[in-house]
Amino acid sequence: MSESLENNFVAETPDEYKSNPRMQSAQRNSALRLQMVQGIGPRIYGDLIKHFGSPEGVLSASPSDIRGIPGVGAKLSNNIALASDIDIEPLLDCCQGHGISILQRGGEGYSKRLEEIYDPPTILFGKGNVLPCDELSIAIVGTRHASSYGIKVADQLARGLALAGLTIVSGLARGIDAAAHKGALAVGGRTIAVLGGGLLKMYPPEHQSLADEISQSGAVLSESLPQQAPKSGSFPRRNRIVTGLSLGVIVVEAADRSGALISARLANEQGREVFSVPGRMTDRMSKGTNALIRDGATMVQSVDDVLEQLGPMPSAAKIETSSGESLTIRSPAELKLNEQETQILQLVSEDATEIDWLIQHSELPAARVLSTVSVLEMRRLVRRVSGTAIVRI
Repeated sequence: MSESLENNFVAETPDEYKSNPRMQSAQRNSALRLQMVQGIGPRIYGDLIKHFGSPEGVLSASPSDIRGIPGVGAKLSNNIALASDIDIEPLLDCCQGHGISILQRGGEGYSKRLEEIYDPPTILFGKGNVLPCDELSIAIVGTRHASSYGIKVADQLARGLALAGLTIVSGLARGIDAAAHKGALAVGGRTIAVLGGGLLKMYPPEHQSLADEISQSGAVLSESLPQQAPKSGSFPRRNRIVTGLSLGVIVVEAADRSGALISARLANEQGREVFSVPGRMTDRMSKGTNALIRDGATMVQSVDDVLEQLGPMPSAAKIETSSGESLTIRSPAELKLNEQETQILQLVSEDATEIDWLIQHSELPAARVLSTVSVLEMRRLVRRVSGTAIVRI
């Protein structure tokens, strides 16, 4: 195997693995063998790792020990015990030949936001790159049978949010998903597509060229083996990755039994924001979106509705501006700030920052700094801790 594919994979949590390529490779291979055992999903995999400490620890365990894991019966425990004999070289050769990266949970290139969900995928196969700025992502989903109105709205929202600095995540399906990806690409934004099947079994097949374009401006991801054809049950499971990668999900058009509503439910369970675009009550594709608004989803009529609702993030994200400047973003609302507001906010720390210090280091007139601080207070990005000092929220 080539060194480039070996380096695409980083072992899970122990620090010693991150400085030892041979250990990284061994852990990757063990994780891939477990991935190829039928019956092991993300939940059982997580339980196995928690109990045995590592993928290698699972493969070296006895069937009787493995049977002690909830949900693991005699047949599955025997299959796991035999997994060390699985030949993964054809899989590695396939990935190498098609430029597919292998990302392991807890490793380099694996989204920290995705790791937060209840059942993150063990392995992701990807084309393109997931970057730190993709922690600022928003999902846009909806029906495959979209109206011209739905296509237009998805396109406009994706364009506006991508221009604001958010990465657009969707499922590369027909209809709303495709419109969202295309909208982001049209303005030079980043977008991530999550497939229900393998990367080499594109569905729908007519979206192959779109997938290729996305991989140049983001990433195309799947937890399925590259040659695995999509199954009906893989699409709902795919949705948890779409929402898990994102700060929130926008549902544009959805009937009352739409798969997009599964995404909205998953987003709720994952602690993500849920947004919905309203529609006419006589339209079948508005029944699901209108019901979401009735049940508490944020109604979306513009990009500002989304940016204002997304609150502080659990951890800061780094983004680069068009001028190449690096910014630390703690809330998507910061993406709405003008240059002067951004300059002042970037000077404010989580410790008390004196306003006189801001005036000195910003080199702006005192009146302008004071008025900017007032704007940042109103937008709940800073708060006063005394008459002369503020902190970043």
